Amino acid sequence: MERGSDKHGPRLDDEQKHETEGLVRGGGTTHAEEWKEPEAMPAPGEESLHSYPPGHEPGVPEGMTQRDVDVRSDLAKWLSDTHWPSSKRELLARAQREGAPDPIIDMVESLPERDYTNMADVAKALGIGVEKRRW
Repeated sequence: MERGSDKHGPRLDDEQKHETEGLVRGGGTTHAEEWKEPEAMPAPGEESLHSYPPGHEPGVPEGMTQRDVDVRSDLAKWLSDTHWPSSKRELLARAQREGAPDPIIDMVESLPERDYTNMADVAKALGIGVEKRRW
């Protein structure tokens, strides 16, 4: 009598058959444990119900607009791994070396000549909003 596989024994064949039975029949999952079940995706237009702790809701931080967040994020993307403090010349060289798009190069070129301590310092020099901390 020939089994389903010649790579392993009948016990493993039976175990694999049991594990894939739901998939083969098309009536359900192949997972035995409920915790392994994937969560269903929300239907289009259906909002997921998340509860966030106060002060940790998604969105724009106080003191910034969505545009500020997007611009600062773009700058940070191209200036990441910069060793702080950095001069305008070093920031410009970094952006050019990384292949930053022209709008980012233009922003860095418009910075005043001085040393910058971090991305928030760069954003402030460019007139981009900086989040206000509630401490």
